[in-house]
Amino acid sequence: MTALTPAIREALEGGHLAHLVTLNPDGSPQMTVVWVGLDGDEVVAGHLAEHKKVKNIRNDSRVSLSMETGGFDHRGFANYLVVYGTARVTEGGAVDLLRRLNGIYNPGSEFPAMPDVPGLITRISVDRVAGVGPWA
Repeated sequence: MTALTPAIREALEGGHLAHLVTLNPDGSPQMTVVWVGLDGDEVVAGHLAEHKKVKNIRNDSRVSLSMETGGFDHRGFANYLVVYGTARVTEGGAVDLLRRLNGIYNPGSEFPAMPDVPGLITRISVDRVAGVGPWA
């Protein structure tokens, strides 16, 4: 597991949309955009239902995510973070997590009322990071 530096933590909690890549049963990539945050050293994303990405993680735990993080390096290249990791899915807590992330992604707005569903949380242990920025 890779140690999350303050710069990586700031990027992951900065309200940048993340592109989550999971693997379909045939090995092809499946990508979706998710809100992400941190729970300790794990990257977390909430889901209200067992969508394709969740089914894929249950089948193959290898994932990656990328996000543009704002700013530029000394060469003028846009900063972005790529996380490679191993994911697991836990039951429950999705609505609370999505409400917390809503405050980051949509400051000043109220998260809509949700049906009484436990939902799921994807928890990603970071194996390594790449990209352009202070984490490179």
